[in-house]
Amino acid sequence: MALNHRLSVVLDTNVLLSGIAYPNSVPGKIVAAWRHGAIEVVLSQYIFDELRRVLPRLSAWHGLSAAEMDDLVDILAIDAEQVEPIKVNDPNLRDAFDQPILGTLMAAQESHAVQYLITGDKDLLALADQYAILTPAEFWARHGGV
Repeated sequence: MALNHRLSVVLDTNVLLSGIAYPNSVPGKIVAAWRHGAIEVVLSQYIFDELRRVLPRLSAWHGLSAAEMDDLVDILAIDAEQVEPIKVNDPNLRDAFDQPILGTLMAAQESHAVQYLITGDKDLLALADQYAILTPAEFWARHGGV
């Protein structure tokens, strides 16, 4: 890796949600590393839309108002690099709603040299032998001192 080259990753919606709701958790530490500039995060509009859809359902966890949720997603959108997911249809991916997440990883690998998709989604993790997919704990164990 070249000097001054930041690690670049895609964060799945569940990692973003956990990081927001539980700042002291491993996903919270990953989100904090991003916010402090230690890693670069690449996301897609699909992930932002999913975040906007799910955040209100979890308001008991994070305690944010509707306006604060909108502001948060807007700030994340400013801080993240964005890609258009590649259209994929991996027959080994059990949940069709995860195809755009996998497509985000593939697009981000092409355009931003992304190293990993970080997710807690078991359906995506089942493909970790085919794609660069790690759990938050695996990523933190490897790169926690970024």
